[in-house]
Amino acid sequence: MPGRTSAPYGNTTARRAVVTAVIAATALILAANAGPARAAEAGPGARGTQQSASAR
Repeated sequence: MPGRTSAPYGNTTARRAVVTAVIAATALILAANAGPARAAEAGPGARGTQQSASAR
């Protein structure tokens, strides 16, 4: 048959590209909605970035 490709159900390359784009967009949306990572609880000897009232 003239005009017939080896893929009988359409262009598989374009289909793969669309599926890859959808997966990438979904991953980005899920990562954006996850929010920032939480820091571990500071122990009793941990230094913070805030200055105490006596240091001012």
